[in-house]
Amino acid sequence: MRHIYRCPLRWADMDAYGHVNNVVFLRYLEEARIDFLFRPDKDFQQGSVVARHEIDYKRQLVHRHTPVDIELWVTEIRAASFTLTYEVKDGDQLYVRASTVIVPFDFEAQRPRRITREEKEFLQEYTDSTDNGDGEDDGNADADQEEAVAA
Repeated sequence: MRHIYRCPLRWADMDAYGHVNNVVFLRYLEEARIDFLFRPDKDFQQGSVVARHEIDYKRQLVHRHTPVDIELWVTEIRAASFTLTYEVKDGDQLYVRASTVIVPFDFEAQRPRRITREEKEFLQEYTDSTDNGDGEDDGNADADQEEAVAA
């Protein structure tokens, strides 16, 4: 299953070249990630930190009044990290493809921790077996999706 976050564009997101600045896309990914991980019923309250971002810019995005869709899914779960993959797009129009490695973190002890059983079960619901994160669809184009809209 994939999580969909409808991200509004802001006038201030544009740079001097008239398109959404590359750094702003990391904020968009953060909004989608927070919407996904920090819900009332599925909260990663024990903490986590970003260990790595990888981002490929596919096409320019310019300001408009309609939100852009950010699809997010889990491509890898390890004992003490997991990887989220994102696509920022409108239908078939892909603007950005990115991934983030997240490490669960114990802020009291100031060190990484293992993923809990509950966290792993939650993440497994969003593991997309049709896509390994390399940008190539591995066969199932009708993946389940869940949508969230920014307020």
